[in-house]
Amino acid sequence: MTLWRPVLADLGCSETGEIRLTGESRPVVLASPLAVAECAIASVATCLAAAAELGYARTGRRPDVTLDTGHVAAAVRGEVWLHDPAGRPVNGWAPLSRLWRAGDSWVRTHGNYPWHRAALLTALGVADGPDTETEAAVAAAVAARPAQEVERAVYQAGGLAVAARTEAEWLAEQPVDATPLVGLTPLGTAPPLGAPSLGAGGSLPAAGVRVLDLTRVIAGPVGTRMLAAVGAEVLRIDDPHRPEPRLHAVDGVVGKASAALDADTEDGRRTLHRLIADADVVVTGYRPGAMRRLGLDPDQIADRHPGTVVATLSAWGTTGTWGSRRGFDSLVQVATGIGWATSTDGTRPGTLPCQLLDHATGYLLAAGVLAALTHRERTGKTLHASLSLARTARWLLDQGSREASPAPGGNDAADRAQLYRTDLGDGWSGITPPGSLDGRALSWPHLPPRYLASPAAWRL
Repeated sequence: MTLWRPVLADLGCSETGEIRLTGESRPVVLASPLAVAECAIASVATCLAAAAELGYARTGRRPDVTLDTGHVAAAVRGEVWLHDPAGRPVNGWAPLSRLWRAGDSWVRTHGNYPWHRAALLTALGVADGPDTETEAAVAAAVAARPAQEVERAVYQAGGLAVAARTEAEWLAEQPVDATPLVGLTPLGTAPPLGAPSLGAGGSLPAAGVRVLDLTRVIAGPVGTRMLAAVGAEVLRIDDPHRPEPRLHAVDGVVGKASAALDADTEDGRRTLHRLIADADVVVTGYRPGAMRRLGLDPDQIADRHPGTVVATLSAWGTTGTWGSRRGFDSLVQVATGIGWATSTDGTRPGTLPCQLLDHATGYLLAAGVLAALTHRERTGKTLHASLSLARTARWLLDQGSREASPAPGGNDAADRAQLYRTDLGDGWSGITPPGSLDGRALSWPHLPPRYLASPAAWRL
């Protein structure tokens, strides 16, 4: 299992020690005709190896890394295994987030947020109402139009809809992205971090590192909570006017402090930049250009807050006609050809067994941040780490197809996930962070996860 080694080389971590893997090389719960299990394991292994490299840079000793592949399989389906105080899973999908039959093909829409639902209905000329009636009206409106016409109309209205494409069709529109899976570009200079203190975070590689988390949904929060698991203090900031749905209000703040801040007010912007002034890392997960009005694009942060590592995450990358669009994992799967590559019957696009693009990109984001911190420690220079779901999709597709193992039946997947379940507090339970350093299993700090309940201030 060497899929992570080229990624580590791109990150400047080519001299890392070995990673001890246990468990199946392809956990059956991740069965797919694509290399889902391999990419999931590689993304987590890359993150842990980058953490070990940071530990080595700060202390002169590289921690031993162990990774259970079954744990990875549970972690990349973590939102599925999140249970509420009654022991029930939480549905993360709204009725209008689904695949629809268009006049000539298929369309995937995303309407989990009220403002995206409203834009979708406006674009299709459908009045809002009870879900069953609205779904029927949307189905009729989509069926009456070509898929790409629906896509254009919905995006123009500020919503999210993507026509299903084959891999070849996608590449004809969007040339192959030749950038590294995790892009690292120079951003400025900064003093070294120094050895981890024995305070909060103990002697974990990222102990004492402050991370300001400006991400939402899954990919960004997965990356920042993994940074918390390897010792960082993570403060997540959300717009109080656009709160997360119940699933992400818990799953997305595990391991972190969570605060509300209205950056559209002068006081909110002052507070935000005061937080960045004392941060080591800023992570943003909004579409390219959306943060510029707040002074939060990488070049602006470098000018105003020199020495800060910046990581940016987008759906489609930053170039081409899709560079400024919003997007989510489910949409990127359908647009890039993954849907047709995983179809079981050739007539309807399929899906991956997990939201791999979100999870793999999240762990790779954490790896990029850790590599940038290592670079800062060794050279006194900071970096900008950039990633996109579409680039991760390209990585997955580049591995080619394989014969899919049979999916587990009955309660087998749930029984396996139970091995990695932990109490999150307030009656909630979820999956622990994957991996061990020096034989010590990683764990979530800052529990229970309480959305928007913390002040917008650093704890340490």
